[in-house]
Amino acid sequence: MTERCQGDTRPRTGPRARTAIVLAAAALLAATSAAFLPGTASAGTTLGASAAEKGRYFGTAVAASRLSDGNYTTILNREFNSVTPENEMKIDATEPQQGRFSYGAAEQIVNHARSRGMSVRGHTLAWHSQQPPWMESMSGSALRSAMLNHVTQVATHFRGQVVAWDVVNEAFEDGTSGARRNSNLQRTGNDWIEAAFRAARAADPGAKLCYNDYNTDNWTHAKTQAVYNMVRDFKSRGVPIDCVGFQSHFNNDSPYVSNYRTTLSSFAALGVDVQVTELDIQGAPAATYRSVVEDCLAVARCNGVTVWGIRDSDSWRASQTPLLFNSSGQKKAAYDAVLAALNNGTTPTDPPTTPPTTPPTTPPSGSCTATLQDSTRWGDRFNSQVTVSGASNWTVVVAVTPPQKVSNTWNGSPTWDSSGNVMTMRSNGSGNVFGFTTMANGTWTRPVVRSCTAS
Repeated sequence: MTERCQGDTRPRTGPRARTAIVLAAAALLAATSAAFLPGTASAGTTLGASAAEKGRYFGTAVAASRLSDGNYTTILNREFNSVTPENEMKIDATEPQQGRFSYGAAEQIVNHARSRGMSVRGHTLAWHSQQPPWMESMSGSALRSAMLNHVTQVATHFRGQVVAWDVVNEAFEDGTSGARRNSNLQRTGNDWIEAAFRAARAADPGAKLCYNDYNTDNWTHAKTQAVYNMVRDFKSRGVPIDCVGFQSHFNNDSPYVSNYRTTLSSFAALGVDVQVTELDIQGAPAATYRSVVEDCLAVARCNGVTVWGIRDSDSWRASQTPLLFNSSGQKKAAYDAVLAALNNGTTPTDPPTTPPTTPPTTPPSGSCTATLQDSTRWGDRFNSQVTVSGASNWTVVVAVTPPQKVSNTWNGSPTWDSSGNVMTMRSNGSGNVFGFTTMANGTWTRPVVRSCTAS
């Protein structure tokens, strides 16, 4: 089932018609199936590795049904360091019957991502669309209670595994009114969005909580201003909102605009992170893709970019060929433009921090030595680079200080202990230098290399 009704200003079609599109796309996928080949990533040569060097992520929407497609997973594993389940965490997928939760498909995606060092964005906890029939028929206090229970149960189930949640999705009308969408959730009371965020914070206090919407890219639009005013109000009253997601489904009717960077920076100035969450662009023009990435890199609080699918045949708008890879999995000109933007992007200015001047070196363990050096720092995160000498096959153990968390890695295969603060990085054929991004969470103690073992 493909993404429904997100950001396209064309007349909306019903779910049955979209199901037919999905089946046609599935046939194309079957024709392009190939044997799985594990990907390796070098900083500067793949999207995820290049973004991580800038303290960002570069992610994609993932469908569990496509994880058996070798061509698909080869690109996924090689290029991206963040994933968003396309439909598997939505309400109809996770609670198909009231009180009976189903997490299998979502867990498949989460496990695939985390086992390869990718972060996961949760999408979405509360939405007027893709509700199961039992929820569609509810109203009033019963619906409010059911919605809050859903938020609590799903966020609790994935607590500690998801770095950010799209808590509420698409709650504002299109057009010039700036009004809330007249949905069954809105009719439970104007405070329903606030209630959902408070429930999500209680259920998963370590995750960033985002509001996510489409057609909010143009700073002058009434819908953009309405969302801005809501976020400003939430921040002023202590409602727990940490980030705003901009779907950025650009097409001929809803094109990229030159004030897009103004939009991102204006929201960031409210004290929230901003994220490009569902990027696809009709025809995949290279210059526009590059502009979007450059706009994100220019805003210190823009965490990263997620494209809404890998190959054109995976897209909910496949006929518009809007993604970075064609249906055969070959890189398009837009891919090259994005990679160039990531590699040439400038580091935004943030309050400086002073790193230690002497990089610590581990005593040799076997014939292996690991040296950690500080790299780029931002206002909320910093990069570290580790150089291994004395072995081509190695295992390095690195610890960060709680409440710090590693958000991105490159050039290695990481696993974590149960605390999430001790990372074991193994060589993956990408050389003897690996790196990682640490979210400071208020603590700027540098990571410590505990051991290096040759194998």
